[in-house]
Amino acid sequence: MSSHIRSSLGQGKKKVQVSFVIRDEVEKYNRSGVNALQYDPALRRLYSAGRDSIIRIWNTQTNKDPYILSMEHHNDWVNDIILCCGGRTLISASSDTTVKVWNAHRGFCMSTLRTHNDYVKCLAYAKDKEQAASAGLDSAIFLWDVNTLTALTTSNNTVTTSNLHENKHSIYSLAMNPPGTVIVSGSTEKALRVWDPRTCQKIMKLKGHTDNVKALVLNRDGTQCLSGSSDGTIRLWSLGQQRCVATFRVHDEGVWALQANEAFTTVYSGGRDRRIWATDIRNPDYRTLICEEKAPVLKLELTQGNTENASLWVATTDSCIRNWSLQKVQNRMSGDYDNDNIKPVYTQPDYTIKGGPSIRQYYVLNDKCHILTKDTDDNVALWNVLSARLVENLGKVNFEDEIKKRFKMIYVPNWFTVDLKTGLLTIHLDESDCFSAWVSAKELGIKPSAEGVDNKLNIGQQLLQALLEHWPKAHMYENQEGMMEGADTQLFSVPDHTPVIFCESDGRALYRFLCRDAAGETEQNYLNELVPSWAVEVVVHRNTPKSNKIAFFLQPHPSTGIKMIKKDRLSASDMIQVKKVIEHVYERILGQGTENGHQTNEGGDHEKEHHDVSSIAAEKVELLCNDQTLDANMDLRTVKHFIWKQSGDLTLHYRLLTR
Repeated sequence: MSSHIRSSLGQGKKKVQVSFVIRDEVEKYNRSGVNALQYDPALRRLYSAGRDSIIRIWNTQTNKDPYILSMEHHNDWVNDIILCCGGRTLISASSDTTVKVWNAHRGFCMSTLRTHNDYVKCLAYAKDKEQAASAGLDSAIFLWDVNTLTALTTSNNTVTTSNLHENKHSIYSLAMNPPGTVIVSGSTEKALRVWDPRTCQKIMKLKGHTDNVKALVLNRDGTQCLSGSSDGTIRLWSLGQQRCVATFRVHDEGVWALQANEAFTTVYSGGRDRRIWATDIRNPDYRTLICEEKAPVLKLELTQGNTENASLWVATTDSCIRNWSLQKVQNRMSGDYDNDNIKPVYTQPDYTIKGGPSIRQYYVLNDKCHILTKDTDDNVALWNVLSARLVENLGKVNFEDEIKKRFKMIYVPNWFTVDLKTGLLTIHLDESDCFSAWVSAKELGIKPSAEGVDNKLNIGQQLLQALLEHWPKAHMYENQEGMMEGADTQLFSVPDHTPVIFCESDGRALYRFLCRDAAGETEQNYLNELVPSWAVEVVVHRNTPKSNKIAFFLQPHPSTGIKMIKKDRLSASDMIQVKKVIEHVYERILGQGTENGHQTNEGGDHEKEHHDVSSIAAEKVELLCNDQTLDANMDLRTVKHFIWKQSGDLTLHYRLLTR
């Protein structure tokens, strides 16, 4: 469970946003690109982490179904991972600004470190010393004792850390040698900074690259460093001489990933140009094109055994992970090459872990309850926001045609925002918008509470109640007499596995839980603190949000020849239908209708009589906006949005029908 959460809630300072993800219960495939890899040779397990916020464990001994389990606790891209303590512990860094410590074998989060205040982009590990380091866009580098981190609990969650100062640039890469005597950082400064982690002092700054430094590798004794940059070069640095001693120009575009063998004689590199190269560090003219990937390379993971079974795991932006043998690579190294015509050693990988498609395009339909999406495989799908479910996979159909096909002449205010950053549908609910949308129960397919009555529902309220359905506090007043009278009851439910996330307005995550777990003791403690007051009002106290009003002017149409002395400004619910305004004109302005208004007849059949008046009114009066006759079933907010199309108060005209 997350540590440090209570000390950084900030609820009183910043507004809290409620978010949730619409997804399958088990997401078996990487989506949106894989940022990081780690291999455990003892268990022959591969760990992958990426832009869908999920860390996955794979069994590399089987091709049939390698997926073992998912490690979920982050809310944004996972940018880097490291395996520590002989493979028992995994540490992850994320754009949600946290560093998390995991039980790698069982796959659960043991603690959360909230020291960074911006994206955490990279990690480094000193194996001999069990020391880790983290860095990111806040320019800070923090050092962590791994054994201390693994001992953290929810009651004992205080941890001290050292901070390497004197850096003012966003850090994208980090490396430590196994004994933990040297740490190197690469940043947007286009330079390398070298530190002594024992004293936390900067040793030197190495200049030479002309773009961001994206990858770093140190040799064991910390005397040499390799750097890969977006400038397309790999540089070899002598830390003793404090200078660049070689520049390798094997890539046509940015170098994003590096690995080196233990002897530090060969460097493996990949990046934007999709090519994987092996280069002799001692003689850079000797190099081999291992393979060509199908997408830009984000990460390499070298499995070092004997020459026969050494291989390279490659993660790319297409979410696939492929394993390439290195068996023939050394034999093919040559100084005689032509970058344009050289043939790769391998054209097919030994092993492939398939990735899944990620959502790249969306369109919120007019009912503001359904979303159409298109993914990287060009599949179109329809989703229901209120029930947090996939409605239908439509396949490879024309996205624009589907939007047109589902168009309805109905206007509902925007009450949520959509985020596709993880390749999945993430829905954000903010206090300012969440309760702005009221809809007709009939439109949602819900039976009315009484015949002839079309109930109005606030869909933001309904969804919040569904997301917090299992939170005991949401039901604490239900049995108290009179407390719930007239309050909206919950009409929808969401899948129990739906992740719910509380974030500050700047995107900093506060807490993540699954909908079904809200009744847990620990979860209750956090929810009691974290559920924002605006959500508590509707979920716990069941206070119905205020309905929206619309101001409008009602005047005779110029064709009637009637001139009004006074121009009255009227106000009503923005969901009032045109037929109600027609009734108002018929009864109040024209003085027609039943005697003494809506009196019940002897049989008490008020509804029937009202229906009769409504029908007669519709036959006698019509309503216009911008000289367009209005559909009696249209509501005023739809009229204003689609027909009035102007700022300022809506103006409606009425005239008698002559038949």
